[in-house]
Amino acid sequence: MLQVVLYTALVLLSLSVVAGLYRIIRGPSMPDRVIALDTIGICLIGLVAVVCMLQDTTAYLDIILLMGILAFLGTVAFSKFIEKGVVMEHARNRDDHR
Repeated sequence: MLQVVLYTALVLLSLSVVAGLYRIIRGPSMPDRVIALDTIGICLIGLVAVVCMLQDTTAYLDIILLMGILAFLGTVAFSKFIEKGVVMEHARNRDDHR
């Protein structure tokens, strides 16, 4: 019974990734695309977790942690780019204040 539920979860998560890819391509605005990218990251984490459960191993837990960190950093970077137009701000010279 658990096998059926896990395989169903794999199919549904895969469909969610496809729906997210559609939203990235056809998204009406940049914030929609950023949210879709974050959703794809979360779905991929779920896919790896389900595969980890199906194979009855803990070998992929480090990958899940890394994917979570990268998804978070990507979302923050895209959000900052949308808000300010740059991802990394350069330090200003102290001579500019004179």
